[in-house]
Amino acid sequence: MFTGLISDVGTIDRVRTTDAGREFRIRSSYDGVRAGESIAVCGVCLTVIEGGDGWFTVAAVTTTLGRTTLGDWGERRRVNLERALAVGDRLGGHFVQGHVDAVAEVTRVAREGDALLVDLALPAALAPLLVPHGSISVDGVSLTVNEIPEPHAVQISLIEFTRHHTTLGAVRVGDRVNVEADVLGKYVQRLLSPHASSFTVPSDA
Repeated sequence: MFTGLISDVGTIDRVRTTDAGREFRIRSSYDGVRAGESIAVCGVCLTVIEGGDGWFTVAAVTTTLGRTTLGDWGERRRVNLERALAVGDRLGGHFVQGHVDAVAEVTRVAREGDALLVDLALPAALAPLLVPHGSISVDGVSLTVNEIPEPHAVQISLIEFTRHHTTLGAVRVGDRVNVEADVLGKYVQRLLSPHASSFTVPSDA
């Protein structure tokens, strides 16, 4: 479990293909990383294979490579990092599982005052889980939905701190990002889905 508050931005310095998928060695400021530990890398929960002071290696199976942006990753790529939540930690973001729901494409980037507005195109199945001012994780960063500009799109607003302390400050149109919807929305949708046919929308009187 994570909170979407990025604690470091690491750099991939080695990518190795294996029979199961790929391994990524990441340089970071983390010390004492142990094998078996879970770390969210750009919003994807991965298991540490080995680690040392200033570096660790994680593995991604073929399924993960296909469902996230990890299949595009190469050496020198910068990645958002967050270690798993510990009991007693502050919950400054929202509950993030590190289970990516979809890969979204950046369709628009525009400045508005001191904020950077970013529009993302979403798969149709994911859109109903998002609401204005609700929570969303983008490349592992806990963010607030700024607006729903179109039925299958979402807009996020990046403040200066987020731009400087995560990889999102360099996002461009055409980039692909990992998206995870708020887990609360998923449970509500699951609980209500058997009764969806009984819901009626009142007509104007």
